[in-house]
Formats: sequence, C-alpha cells, structure tokens
Amino acid sequence: MTPDVIESVVEAISFDPAGLVPAIAQQHDTGEVLMLAWMNRDAVRQTLSTGCVTYWSRSRQGLWRKGDTSGHTQRLVAMRIDCDGDALLLSVDQVGPACHTDRPNCFFRLATDKGLVVTAEPVA
Repeated sequence: MTPDVIESVVEAISFDPAGLVPAIAQQHDTGEVLMLAWMNRDAVRQTLSTGCVTYWSRSRQGLWRKGDTSGHTQRLVAMRIDCDGDALLLSVDQVGPACHTDRPNCFFRLATDKGLVVTAEPVA
C-alpha cells in the first residue's frame, strides 16, 4: 500500500477525542473474535505499511506491535472500517494465543444465569 493510500484510509477513520479508535481482531479463516484493542493514527499507518498489527497501549502510552514480547503475532489480512468510521475490524492471521492470559481469545468468560463461566483455559 502506498503512503498516499494509507493516508486516505487514516483520513476515513473517525478517531475519538483522545485520538483512538477501537479495533476488533478476528481470525480470518474461522471468524473467531480474538480481542479488542485501540489504535491511533500511527498504529493504523504501521499496520497498513508493514502488515504486522500494531496497537496503541493506553496503559503504556505507546505503540505496541502484537507479539513483540509474547511471540504471539498478528498478520493483517484485511482492515475494514465501519459505516460511521469509528470502529475497525481487523481480519488477522493469529500465531499463538491472542489473549495476554494465554487463552485463544480474550472473550473466555460467558455470562450465564448462574454467573460467569470460563470457556477456555490457557493454552501455553
């Protein structure tokens, strides 16, 4: 993707007042929803230019390329912007667990009429 095309994508996104947009990562071949994280303009630019998914860490106040510390990387397959431009859907190829708890995804707690049920144990 050329820099001009990347900038046109960035301009189509409605970032919040903090300069962030929520990004949902979904496994490209199974449709499994893996995680939700945040991206700023630079994270979107880096993701589109390198193909390695990069997020904005609100706790560390810095860019965070998925897998840099864990080795559990995400390769971008496709990026979709919703109708309002205020949310992203990232189709990714996930290597290893997506969640920092070493579970396959971050949505492993199911709300039931008996309370929360853990649906996935750590894999690593």
